[in-house]
Amino acid sequence: MEKFTGNVWVLGDDIDTDIIIPTEYLALKTIEDMKQYGFSPLRPELAAQIHEGDIIVAGKNFGCGSSREQAPEVVKALGIRCVIAKSFARIFFRNSINNGLLLIEQPDLYDDILEGEKITVTVNEAVEYHGKKYPIHSLPDNLVEIIREGGLVKAMRRRNGLA
Repeated sequence: MEKFTGNVWVLGDDIDTDIIIPTEYLALKTIEDMKQYGFSPLRPELAAQIHEGDIIVAGKNFGCGSSREQAPEVVKALGIRCVIAKSFARIFFRNSINNGLLLIEQPDLYDDILEGEKITVTVNEAVEYHGKKYPIHSLPDNLVEIIREGGLVKAMRRRNGLA
């Protein structure tokens, strides 16, 4: 089972796609150009502070709002390893999987976590924080494959011998 550790950034409830990447930056040419504006309406400094392998822990309804695919792409481009939230907007959840971004629903961690702390994630088993294990549901094998390959297109190319 895959296991990783990362530093935590804590965000609240109802983080919508306009907070993840505001509409005015969607005209930029690439996700790399957009990522510096990630979360800017909420915390303008955040995108510059995130490091490769960091983890977002949020409240309920993360990714609500429009179905723009750039939102999970920006989160991934910032180097976020996974997002753990009480719940996700369904279309954001699927867009994230399709782009190779791991999302984990866990109802209790958010209430206990402090920003800047480290957590360890064992995929499809649990999140560990200060010696306590927070159980997580297993994702189906096909979704784990998509995430592992870096997204739906890459997974299908590999599956069909085109990678």
